[in-house]
Amino acid sequence: MVAEHLGAVAEHLGVVAEYLGVVAEYPGTLAHCPETVAHYLGALAQHLEAVAHCLGTVAQHLEAVAHYVKALAQHLEAVAHCLKVVAHYLEAVAHCLGKPHLRPAALLLGPMEQGQGLQVYKFGGASVKDAAAILNLCRIVRDFGPQGPLVIVVSAMGKTTNALEEIYELAYRGGDYSAQLAALKAYHNQVGRDLGQALPFPGIDPLAPDPGLESSFDELAYRLTNLSPSKSYDEGYDQVVSFGEFFSCYLVHLALLGHFEADIYSRAGLIVTDDTWREGKVNWQETKSRVQQEITPLFDSGARIVVTEGFTGQVLDSHRTTTLGREGSDYTAAILAYCLRAESVTIWKDVAGLLNADPKIFPDTVRYPEISYRETIEMAYYGASVIHPKTLKPLADRNIPLRVKSFLDPAAEGTLIHDCQHPALAPAFIRKTDQALLSFASKDFSFISEENMAAIFAGLAQAKLKINVMQNSAISFSVCVDYSERRVHQLLDLLREQFTLHYNTGLTLFTIKNYDSASIARLTAGKRLLLEQRTRHTFQFVCQG
Repeated sequence: MVAEHLGAVAEHLGVVAEYLGVVAEYPGTLAHCPETVAHYLGALAQHLEAVAHCLGTVAQHLEAVAHYVKALAQHLEAVAHCLKVVAHYLEAVAHCLGKPHLRPAALLLGPMEQGQGLQVYKFGGASVKDAAAILNLCRIVRDFGPQGPLVIVVSAMGKTTNALEEIYELAYRGGDYSAQLAALKAYHNQVGRDLGQALPFPGIDPLAPDPGLESSFDELAYRLTNLSPSKSYDEGYDQVVSFGEFFSCYLVHLALLGHFEADIYSRAGLIVTDDTWREGKVNWQETKSRVQQEITPLFDSGARIVVTEGFTGQVLDSHRTTTLGREGSDYTAAILAYCLRAESVTIWKDVAGLLNADPKIFPDTVRYPEISYRETIEMAYYGASVIHPKTLKPLADRNIPLRVKSFLDPAAEGTLIHDCQHPALAPAFIRKTDQALLSFASKDFSFISEENMAAIFAGLAQAKLKINVMQNSAISFSVCVDYSERRVHQLLDLLREQFTLHYNTGLTLFTIKNYDSASIARLTAGKRLLLEQRTRHTFQFVCQG
């Protein structure tokens, strides 16, 4: 094509030369024949314009040639990288012949450092919220991670769990959730494209949707379309909302491959639970057996990193998914650490460690450099948001230390939680919003008896409402719970025949652990208290707003 245009240029230049020769041969004609002069000059202008056009076309083709040469170089570089990966596979296959239990992904991994105990890292939603955050996770693993085996547990990205809850609620009620689902899909695909542009790994195409994400979103859409009316609300919830952790784990897995060529990806199902939906109770014997059967051989065969989802479990002898409760990824990390007898667990947060208050609410927070299991369990029980309440017990049972560190400043000290003695701690301020205060009074004005309380507790258990504070008087019994309209009304329907019921919503529960008079005065000032309770080390009150 370039040669044709260059030929046209030569042809036009020849015609121009011919006209110039005529003028030179008959100079007198120019003075007497103005029309002829105009004709020749016009023809000359046309040919010069054609020459300019051809030269522009040649320039465009040369630019295209340069572009394709550059693209060819990039593809050759990608081919070289793939050949390198294949070489790793072949080398590992030669080394691992006779070990059929190895998964293909394990063959990418280098030999495990001897003398290094297994560690567990947990990364929450804020630490994997976008491509930049996931790349920061990779840097933490590279610069601060152990040389020995590492299990990485990840939560859903950013506010994905909230988005899935909204989508499920709409689907369950027969509403239109298409816009919300499309937005969630676009969000994850954008993260995939951003990773594809940033990573030196051909496993992610930055110009096309990732096929793994596409198929997973197709599966999610199918489940939403085919919600079974025979399933309870909570069972359907677990089957839908658990997808958030899978999406996150999948992208983190690809990012780690791009950095290390050294990671294993494991789908959920390691943790076995009963069918208590949204609050699965762990079957420890089966879970320990499954974890050791699935993960231990990988590390024994040379794996360095295993990535898996937090928050999710699986009913024994069933493919049905359960969840471990909101923020349950911390608990997942502790379960795996217990089953694998890990050396330590590190939870990566957006705060400097375990603080005595939420820095978004209280400006003058204090970091605990070291704190005992017992103190931390109590803080978590009262609602401290840094750690899931069930996380500490399995770690304490094995005496596995827990570190809380900042993914924004990974070199900082953080907090060490272990079996220790320490002096009196600074008061801890814990706030729980969106609370409901429920009061039950006997209809015949008789005293609240043990039988009455047994009926109330049975109703609370059936409605799956956890008591945050309780208090009784002669003829009434009050509890403060996390407000769920559906669950509270279920409880009221169960007990309205037996009791006179009153409740307030939109309340806040404050807890001061290791309180003193100054901390109580500071926190209660200007507030209208609806309920208060004081024990030896803890002061709690419920107030409006």
